[in-house]
Amino acid sequence: MEQRIGSSSQPLEGAGFDPAFIPGLTSPPSRPTEEDGPEKEPEGADTEEAEEAEEAGPDPADPAEAAPSEQEEETETDGPVFEASDRRARLVADRRGVRLSLDDQECEFRWDEIGAVETETARFGKRYTVTVHTPDRRWYPIEIEAPARSRFAEWDAQLDAVLDAYFEEDAD
Repeated sequence: MEQRIGSSSQPLEGAGFDPAFIPGLTSPPSRPTEEDGPEKEPEGADTEEAEEAEEAGPDPADPAEAAPSEQEEETETDGPVFEASDRRARLVADRRGVRLSLDDQECEFRWDEIGAVETETARFGKRYTVTVHTPDRRWYPIEIEAPARSRFAEWDAQLDAVLDAYFEEDAD
């Protein structure tokens, strides 16, 4: 009679044991077993073909490789750009959309994802608030402290120019 040392039960999977487990969204990680053996190269894979593909350049059908780099996108500004920032917050609105960042948190909205952009100034103080509203009734405010209250009018004019150039309202 053969006896095995250790547990014969399989490890449990699920949210109770893996906090990153979301059923239906991600598949559980496959664990290699002793029966699988070392990873094998798929049959018919030719290393020469792979090298030729690498030398040929990016695949135009692959959107990750076809997308221009961030540096190239920043140099292609053909239109008005609005930027406002303080020591913690930053707002950029240009042809790509609106980008908000606060400390280490960032979010980006393309123009087709935006339902409305609202600005508000504090009655007292130097806070300039910009709120991005999405069509699904969510809103994302950001407060930027201006160097002086006189900047509010200038920022409103710059942001209006960007919105007029890129933001299209649906005519219902």
